[in-house]
Amino acid sequence: MDFDAIVIGSGMSGGIAAKELTERGLKTLVLERGGNIDRSNQADQTDWMQPWDLPNAGNIPEVELAEDYPVQSQCYALSSATKHLFVKDSEHPYQTPENKPFSWIRGYHLGGRSIMWGRQSYRLSAMDFEANARDGHGSDWPIRYDDIAPWYDHIENFIGVSGSREGLPQLPDGDFLPPFELNDAELQFKRAVESNFPGRKVIPGRVANLREAREHHRELGRGPCQVRSLCERGCTFGAYHSSLNSSLPAAQRTGNLTVITDAIVHSIEYDAASGKATGVRVIDANTKEGSTHTAKVIFCNASTIGTAQILLNSTSEAMPRGLANSSDMVGRNIMDHLYGLLTVATFDNMPDTFYFGRRPTGFYIPRYRNLGGADGDYLRGYGFQGGFSRNGGAGAAMAGPGIGEDLKARGRQLGTWQMFLAGFGEILPHPDNRVSLSTSETDQWGIPVAHIDVALRENELKLAAAIQEDGRAMAEAAGGTVVTSLGTPSPPGLGIHEMGTARMGADPATSVLNKWNQAHDVPNLFITDGAAMASSGCVNPSLTYMALSARAADATASMLAEGAL
Repeated sequence: MDFDAIVIGSGMSGGIAAKELTERGLKTLVLERGGNIDRSNQADQTDWMQPWDLPNAGNIPEVELAEDYPVQSQCYALSSATKHLFVKDSEHPYQTPENKPFSWIRGYHLGGRSIMWGRQSYRLSAMDFEANARDGHGSDWPIRYDDIAPWYDHIENFIGVSGSREGLPQLPDGDFLPPFELNDAELQFKRAVESNFPGRKVIPGRVANLREAREHHRELGRGPCQVRSLCERGCTFGAYHSSLNSSLPAAQRTGNLTVITDAIVHSIEYDAASGKATGVRVIDANTKEGSTHTAKVIFCNASTIGTAQILLNSTSEAMPRGLANSSDMVGRNIMDHLYGLLTVATFDNMPDTFYFGRRPTGFYIPRYRNLGGADGDYLRGYGFQGGFSRNGGAGAAMAGPGIGEDLKARGRQLGTWQMFLAGFGEILPHPDNRVSLSTSETDQWGIPVAHIDVALRENELKLAAAIQEDGRAMAEAAGGTVVTSLGTPSPPGLGIHEMGTARMGADPATSVLNKWNQAHDVPNLFITDGAAMASSGCVNPSLTYMALSARAADATASMLAEGAL
């Protein structure tokens, strides 16, 4: 064997898997389909660039957007400062059925989307891990909250999560750094919501930015957040968690890590005689030459859709439907979160104050529906992310003509407060929401492209209506005037929380992975990215991916040491 372990993908979950495996002494190869990014090389960083340094002041020409980024341009984070972190849709096609759009937001480079993520970091609760069993949708999780809670602690401590302890069972507390405090308008909104709607809480958003740097953060070259809110460009301060800032440097210092970039994974090879995966077949992104790397265990962390592609393309006489797919569940049950349900309101009754800097988070309203019984004619629930900012100031002054004292005076005039309130709702697992391989189109490396077929169903549409009703009610109860109310969800995928295509479960007939994220059919294959999720909850899922990755890597190292693999 070339390595003890191979990790496919270097993003959120792959980086943590590599860190944990190497720290347990395993010689580990990370395969990344994209190019290298060097955080120490200023040429690979754009977060230091001022608006006048950016091409087109940060904008991308409309012709270029239409030709190369028709899907990626739907993401708020795409600009001339970040476009090198997003794929060109023209070079990386996929298929969807007519009238069923799916917005697949991608970044192919070392660190993956962990560089551009929104960093909101919340735990699933005991209620979330029990939801499928309780209402009969999807496969029952083979683990419960108590199984993963220590690994949430482990990850929060390592990456650094700033947040407040609230004592809410539907949103468990964690190992937090001090929170980014609510501003004055948000505090007034908090008082209005909590007094008018018993059971609802407005809390500081929990975010993987360092409010302060602990010793182990500083050892990796990380410093505290500078409150610039340029996070999607990468961060030369290492102030937020990404694979480049945290997990890959931690793995590198063990001496057990090898990284190969520009390595397109074609498939995973399987030996029917031993019943195990033996290696990973790779195509060089530039030369298109093929090679195979072997290992004792393989972690697939290629992202939810990428992992499904690899498994479905790994066919053999023993597994004609794809690797680890005796259940026919690989590619099925893909979920995202309801997204794009936005309420915007202006307020004339807020304090005449301002705030320092640009925080990397705002406030969060945890789920309050269906906690103990049915609140409406829908299952599961939703939460809100939001924030207040003040109009006017320098930005408004610079928007018009002027010079000298008049311009300076206008810059000191502050306008009204404005709030955005964005609902994130749970999508139920459904076997007909699926990823399959195209029978008519291949990519430039000869691999069948993904065919993504996802639809929102009745329960999701009922949730969407409830989200908008509640968003308006909270804004108006706090004295706001609603100026925008978007009640139609964005296309699935745009929440950038896709998950579920190789779900966990106790029954091999209805799931792909067991309680250790180990494939039922292939004991040395582990999947710990979003594909493993059996349900979505309504909170941002990346923290759960990382906790599952650390837990599975620890189990894998123990199994190898005991000769069980």
